[in-house]
Amino acid sequence: QVRLVESGGGSVQAGGSLKLSCSVSGPVYNRLCTAWFRQAPGKEREGLAGIGAISHVTFYSESVKGRFTISQDNANTVYLQMDSLKPEDSGMYFCAAAPRAPCTVVEDTPYEHWGQGTQVTVSS
Repeated sequence: QVRLVESGGGSVQAGGSLKLSCSVSGPVYNRLCTAWFRQAPGKEREGLAGIGAISHVTFYSESVKGRFTISQDNANTVYLQMDSLKPEDSGMYFCAAAPRAPCTVVEDTPYEHWGQGTQVTVSS
């Protein structure tokens, strides 16, 4: 059973930074990819960044490339460093796990396991 728990959300002013953490547990073969998604009110869920649990290969959406960095310090904790935050980055941030690579985030359907989310609010 794969379990994901997000933390680190909060409120920040535009231009500021936040670092989100995702604690992941369960068999590694069921979570070869871990990724971050966000959903703003009234909008579809958007993929942001993904990383391979073993390969450490990363993928980013164009909307966050150069501002957000996904990383992991072991197979159990994945981070999302968010810099130069904008008001449009506000939303609920989720981490998710998929059993197969590649760890792209164009679609969320490969991701079978999801956390409860952590709220990020960026004020102008």
